[in-house]
Formats: sequence, C-alpha cells, structure tokens
Amino acid sequence: MQTTNRNPIHSFIHKHIININWFWSSSIFLSTPIAIQSSLVVLQALVMDRSLGPHFKIPASFVSVIVLISAPIFLTFLDRVLLPCWHKITGKSLMPLQRIGAGHVLTVLGMVVSALVESKRLKLAHVHIMFPCPSFHFPGQVTFYYQQFPQSLKSTSTAMISMLIGIAFYLSTALIDQVRRSTDWLPDEINHGKVDNVYWMLVVFGAINFVYYLLCSISYKYEDI
Repeated sequence: MQTTNRNPIHSFIHKHIININWFWSSSIFLSTPIAIQSSLVVLQALVMDRSLGPHFKIPASFVSVIVLISAPIFLTFLDRVLLPCWHKITGKSLMPLQRIGAGHVLTVLGMVVSALVESKRLKLAHVHIMFPCPSFHFPGQVTFYYQQFPQSLKSTSTAMISMLIGIAFYLSTALIDQVRRSTDWLPDEINHGKVDNVYWMLVVFGAINFVYYLLCSISYKYEDI
C-alpha cells in the first residue's frame, strides 16, 4: 500500500490560515454592531432635531452619507497624523493586530456613547442629530490579512473584509428580528421603545467578543510567508 507524506510547508500554511480565521470570526461580530447602528441611527434621526438654521433640515438618511464621507478623511488622518505621532512617541509602529484591537475598543465605546445619547434623547424634547461611529478596525484588518496570507492567496485575503461585512449585515438583520420578537425594545414608534437597551446589549456582546479576540491574539505569532 502506497502512502504519501504531506508537504510540511502546505501543512504549516493550512494551520496558519486556520489561526487567521479565528481572528476573522471575531471580526464578524465586531462589524455587526456597526451594521445595526447604521440602521437604527436613521430611525433615531427621524425623531431628532435635524434643523440647520431656520430654513433647512438635514435629511435623516444623510447620516449614512456622513459615514462614507468621514471614512477617507479618518483614514488620511490616521495614516498621516496619528500613526506617525505614535511612532515618534514610542519608537514603534502599531502592529495590525493592535490596530484591530483598538478598533474593538473604539467600537464598544461608540455603542456606549450611542446608548447614553439615546437615553438622553428619550428624556429631552430636542436632541440634535448624531452620527454612527466610523469603522476604525478595517484598515488594520486589510493589512493583517494581506501580510499574513501566503502569496498564492493574496487575492483571497482582500476578499475577507467584503465577506465578513456581508455576513455581519445578515447577522445584524437576524439579531434585530430576534430582539423585536422577544422584547418591546424596537416598536414601530421608536419613542415608545428602548433603543438604548439594544445598544447596551451590543456593548455586552462587544466586550465578550473583545475578550475572545484577546485570547486569539495572545498566542498568535506573525509569520513571514
């Protein structure tokens, strides 16, 4: 009976990609709160003060446009200002996993702010429009996947982001549907609901997901493949 030995290089690459997929799985729920917030914030904007002067009112859907506009501005600021300042102060560059970890923290903090603002909105007659938090973690993820995937799978690495965004939006729809079925937090009339509880739920899930991410990152070793 003829036996074939597995190529040790292929075996190593296979295990390495599996390790990367653990990070990728944590990023799915990292993107889910952003997907949920992008929907809820439009509903909130409909009942908030959107006036900009006496004769102009900001359209509720404009909050989504703001995210698209702010993304390239933030990325430029990150690349040209924040990262060089960090390198100048510490003498080190932020590794991709550190950037993703910072994205986890900022996303959770963004949900906390959203919950507090919504709680305040329900108590006050007029609250000005708020905007969803940018997706801070995507630049680090693109860099991480592209650097850590083998040369033959570089094109696959760039598709990982699109895939997790798609899954996150499907998951956000399922999660919102479950919330509406099992709670009274999201009625048709948003002023009679408890949207802040939805955000607090996302804070808890995000914190648990961040712990999972930390457990994955502690044992991970960067590889030059």
